[in-house]
Amino acid sequence: MKKLQMDLLTNKYTQVMVEENYQYNAPNRFIVAKAEPNNSGEPCEPLAEVHFQEGPIKECGVNGVCNEDLINMVICRLEHFQQSEFRCRENALAITALEEALLWLRKRTMGRENRGVEGTYTA
Repeated sequence: MKKLQMDLLTNKYTQVMVEENYQYNAPNRFIVAKAEPNNSGEPCEPLAEVHFQEGPIKECGVNGVCNEDLINMVICRLEHFQQSEFRCRENALAITALEEALLWLRKRTMGRENRGVEGTYTA
């Protein structure tokens, strides 16, 4: 695992680790931990581990979460904030952008379904 480096990712409170050796063209395992090391200088215990689907479902079975699963979780969380005193324009815009991301992912899936390659390791 190595520390994830992204321009918009902050390490103020948490750090994200990503696997280095993976199959199927993208990392499948991520770990989120507190940003500050423990007393021994080692990284903190994980707060959460995310294991994405590894390989096509028709060939490997369901073995992890899908991108859409995590996006929907974030939408749900933001929608609940929008029903509280923490509602704001930024949350509303984020929800819209995440819903748009889901639409593009759905379009990709529909195209793969139409080509008869959805769920397989075929481009």
